[in-house]
Amino acid sequence: MAVKTTLFLSLCFLYTVVSALAPFEGLLPNGNFEEAPKATDIKKTVLQGRHALPKWEIRGLVEYISGGPQPGGMFFNVAHGVHAVRLGNEASVSQTLPVQNGTLYALTFGASRTCAQDEVLRVSVPSQFGDLPLQTLYSSNGGDTYAWGFRATSNSVKVVFHNPGKQEDPACGPLLDAVAIKPLPIPTPTRGNLVRNGGFEEGPHILFNSSHGVLLPPKQEDSTSPLPGWIIESLKAVKFIDSAHFNVPVGKSAVELVAGRESAIAQVIRTVPKKAYSIKFSVGDAKNGCHGSMMVEAFAAKAVMKAPFKSEGKGKFERFSFNFTAVSDRTRLTFFSSFYHTKVEDYGSLCGPVLDQVEVLPLKV
Repeated sequence: MAVKTTLFLSLCFLYTVVSALAPFEGLLPNGNFEEAPKATDIKKTVLQGRHALPKWEIRGLVEYISGGPQPGGMFFNVAHGVHAVRLGNEASVSQTLPVQNGTLYALTFGASRTCAQDEVLRVSVPSQFGDLPLQTLYSSNGGDTYAWGFRATSNSVKVVFHNPGKQEDPACGPLLDAVAIKPLPIPTPTRGNLVRNGGFEEGPHILFNSSHGVLLPPKQEDSTSPLPGWIIESLKAVKFIDSAHFNVPVGKSAVELVAGRESAIAQVIRTVPKKAYSIKFSVGDAKNGCHGSMMVEAFAAKAVMKAPFKSEGKGKFERFSFNFTAVSDRTRLTFFSSFYHTKVEDYGSLCGPVLDQVEVLPLKV
């Protein structure tokens, strides 16, 4: 009996250890803010006390908001549930999470501005941080969802969402309405393709009730990009889209270049100087009401190609290719959209060509 008991306890311990080490994906504890504060911890909409918001730590003026019409005639759209938090001047919410040291993670979160001022949301995991400008609205209903990547440097990290601005109205500030996390693998090139994550199959978590895709913020280096292997080098975001809500040429996901020449992605691949290579990629439309000329410009070494694609909004795509000769042991591939687009039935929502299936292979002599 003692042996059985010992074996049972050993199995329980092993299960606990494996569960603790298993990669976690999904909403953070109370990540959608639907677990409300106690009545004694809130005055009107303002949270009272450092631990007033369950599972979160707050600093400064943080409001607990219900979506819909607000006092003063404003309307807050909470796209991923019923409740959200608004961060006033210099205010923040944070949560400490267990992670795996050295692993790349992506945070996915719904965020939008609430006033006419130029608002910024700072996301940080010490000692990494990023400032997300929220002035540009990519969807007219305010339901923008962003992703931000970081690499864990310990087995526990403190995720902080902070409003670094100081507005005339101290209650103005960004709205945060859902937060999720996902560990990301480190993609590697293969014998069949020198491009890492060329099909964009690896990317951030998509919130279960979100149909707008996930915006990848500008100026993201490939070492911490929420789109593994790729650099978001533009002034505006690009959008990570899934096959459940958009037309995707192949697989379960792709990227949409939603801000014209201000929306660009790049990747640096290993090459052999003076060796010739072939690059192939697919361009199409997401079947989301985006019409017109959706030319994509591609650059590799000294070669340039303009890939013309005329969208009728029916979810079609075309395959393009061109050759280039490497001039060094590293070659930068860059893609951006030539034109700006908005949806035909919603001029407040930015859209653009879909990019997928990027492949680079050496040419046989």
